[in-house]
This record gives sequence, C-alpha cells and structure tokens, in this order.
Amino acid sequence: MPEFNNSKSLQASIEAIRCALEASVKRNLSEGLLLSGGLDTSILAGLASRYQKPYCLTLGLKGAPAPDIEYAKKVAKLFNLEHSIHSIGEAEMEEGISNTIKILGSFDPMEVRNSAACYIGLKIAKAHGLSSVMTGDGSDELFAGYSFFFDLAKAQLDTELAKMWENMSFSSIPLSQNLGIDVLLPILDPEFKALAMNLDSSFKVGKHEGQTFGKFILRQAFESLLSPGIVWRTKAPLEVGTGTTTLSACFENRIPDNEFSRKKTLYWNEDRVKIRSKEHLHYYELYRHLHGIPHLSAVEGRKCPECSGNFKESTSYCRICGAYPISS
Repeated sequence: MPEFNNSKSLQASIEAIRCALEASVKRNLSEGLLLSGGLDTSILAGLASRYQKPYCLTLGLKGAPAPDIEYAKKVAKLFNLEHSIHSIGEAEMEEGISNTIKILGSFDPMEVRNSAACYIGLKIAKAHGLSSVMTGDGSDELFAGYSFFFDLAKAQLDTELAKMWENMSFSSIPLSQNLGIDVLLPILDPEFKALAMNLDSSFKVGKHEGQTFGKFILRQAFESLLSPGIVWRTKAPLEVGTGTTTLSACFENRIPDNEFSRKKTLYWNEDRVKIRSKEHLHYYELYRHLHGIPHLSAVEGRKCPECSGNFKESTSYCRICGAYPISS
C-alpha cells in the first residue's frame, strides 16, 4: 500500500469520519461499555464521555497474560470513567464456553474463545444492573483492520472488503439477545457504516513510523482524542487481549494424547467431523451434546468438507467448525 498522504480528499474524509462517528455514538449512547483499551472501544469511550459517562468493564482470564487490562485502565483514567476489571475463573470460563456454543451453534475455537469472553462480559454487565452495553464491533471489517488486508493491491483490497461485508456477522448480537441486554454498535450504525463502505480503501491501510496499520484513517481521525500509545496500538484479537488464547495450551495438557487420537478417528469415521486440536475436540463434544452431529440442513449453500454442515456459497469459511480456507 502507498504511504499515507495529505490530500484534500483525505482531509475531508477524516473530518467526515470524526463528525459521523460522534453523531453515531450520540445516537447509540449506552449505560455501559466493554472496554478493551484497543483503538475502537477507546474512541467510543472518548466520544461517549462527552455526553455521559458509561460504566466500563474489562475482562481477563485469571492467571493468563491479558494486555487489554493495562490499556483499558489508561483509557478509563483519561476520560474519568468508572471502570471495573473482572478476572474470569476456570468454572466461569467453562460455563461461558458451553453457553456460547449453545447460542452460536459453533465449535470453531477462535469464535468460541472470542465470543465466550464477550458472553461473560455481557452477563456481568447485566448483573451490574445495566440495560445496554456498547461494543466496538465492525471496525476491523469496515476499515481493513486485519493483517491479511495489508499487502493487497487496491483492487484486491476492494474485492476482499466487499466479500467480507457480504458475510460479516457479530456474536455480540445473538449473545446479548439470549441474555436479555441490549448491545449497541455505533460503528455499524447504518449512516456511519455507509460512510465507511464508500470511503476510498487506499485511506484504510498505511504506514506509521515504518509499520503498516489497518484502520489507518480512523487512527488519524482520532489522534487528538487519544494518546499515541492507544492510537497506534497494534491490533490484538479479543482472545489475545483477554488471555483466552491460552485455552489451547490448557486443553493440550488436560486431554491425554491417546484419548485425542482415538476420538479424532472416531468422530471422523462416525460423524464425518475433522477434529484439528484437543481444544477443538472439547468444543465439538459440547456442540455434539447440545446440537447433535452437524449435517447439511439447507438447500442453499454448500457442504463443509470438514464437518458436513452448511456454509455460504460466497465465503470460504465454515462458521460451524472453523474450517478455512474451503476451496470451491
């Protein structure tokens, strides 16, 4: 991607983003905010604090490195926001995983790790008496935040973004509906979403001090709102920020090799489900108990070669088992 430039078109886009996102936050003010201390929720914290002070909640898996916590503390202090940090215990994590698999109908490890933390956060927010919570969902999808976008030529980037927009979904929505708490997504507000989709994609990826960043124009737009350490924080998935990425190693230690080998063969032979890791095995057994064996249940779409469930024609990713890439 080319270096970021200071064209009039760029400056106009930066100003449009500032105004449109603040207006969206104002329309979507909530009592709480799941604050990761990353770019997106930090922007929401700063903009929301101009109108009301949302109660902020940050989560980390007990005993695991959770970098979100220190970043979130800085953001809460910057905007003088009430802030709680919750350490997720082992039993609480297991319950969150089980309920997440039940609600989402997925045993994809990445989806489960990320969404279980979100589920627990929403549940805690409701227990605190909050009726609504704001999240930063949608920013990475709309503004090319994922690293696999960084080396694409503009035409390729446009194509891949359009494909992502057609298939994007966010677990916070069904999770919140199940828990009976409203989740508000200012970045996916129709007006701001339309602006982001129509923005020149060359403004979305750029270099700062020799490092390539996604969401580049979003960082530039709110550089004066946040500290440099937050604005130019490298993206960390929720599973990394909360420490739930360590669950994979936990299951490696918990499940004996001979049991994994036996069950991996069993589930492929009997269910036609490919088990990729011990963590995947644990989640599949929960899924199997809650939902049964995956099978092709819809006329539209294709059959996943790794779990026999449905996935969309327009995507190469199976939301049920996490298989990727699935070739045509």
